Amino acid sequence: MKNLNYQLKQLCQQNRDGGFSTQSQRAWQLSLIANQLEELGFRRMGARSLKQKHIAALTKLWDRQGISIGTRKNRLSTLRWWARKVGKHSVIANDNSVYGIGARKYVVDYSKAQELDVDKLAAINDPYTVLSIRLQEAFGLRREEAIKFQPSYAIKSDHLQLKSSWCKGGRARVMPIINDEQRALLLEVQALARTGSLIPAQLKYVQQLHRYERQTRNVGLKRPHGLRHAYAQRRFAEVAGFACPNNGGPRSKELTIEQRALNEKARALISAELGHSRESITAVYLGR
Repeated sequence: MKNLNYQLKQLCQQNRDGGFSTQSQRAWQLSLIANQLEELGFRRMGARSLKQKHIAALTKLWDRQGISIGTRKNRLSTLRWWARKVGKHSVIANDNSVYGIGARKYVVDYSKAQELDVDKLAAINDPYTVLSIRLQEAFGLRREEAIKFQPSYAIKSDHLQLKSSWCKGGRARVMPIINDEQRALLLEVQALARTGSLIPAQLKYVQQLHRYERQTRNVGLKRPHGLRHAYAQRRFAEVAGFACPNNGGPRSKELTIEQRALNEKARALISAELGHSRESITAVYLGR
């Protein structure tokens, strides 16, 4: 293993910030960045060798490659993490526009919502995976949250308490329990997991994640994240009293004064329930 790749791998192992998916993505991005730096002619680098010229060269490379704004922003975030961990905050600007990267477009004018295919779900033979998928549908959970779900910790009288170690960015949150179908599902989860989680006792998270991926792929259940979009759209209709734009509802410019207030209330609530810090992200799920 090349020296820089090795040192960045060690840096990740010594600083386990965020959930498993965040850590895994960060390690992958740092390995890619280390390889790209070598290809750009920066050899014999160590983790503490990071300089402004390296950031500039990388961002120019990504621009030539046509990398999307969102991906470039994510990679810059990883570079900032690297810089912080080695005490070199000043080598990278906090403002992405310095590197010619504009604001990410959050508005999506088509629906990514996905209804659960019960026939494909029935073809999955791992009950833990089945219940994780059903939690994603019923509560809009992310995949990692639904796999790590521990009913003895999470289930309260009228809400779910999601642990920070399950959630993206380490942001714990609360999800309401609002109907009998959700309560019935939670009883099934309790019966299977008991005092554990939706990871079988003999497996680690990453092993169950691979099982989940294999099972969903084998039955053709593509992009279960679309279940989260469907949850957001259902919740919007429940709270606002009308459909969101991506589900046939009125666009923002078409709303009445009363509808605008309901729209703002619903979006703020859904943003919090889905674990996002910004209301603007709801445009991805709901449209604008």
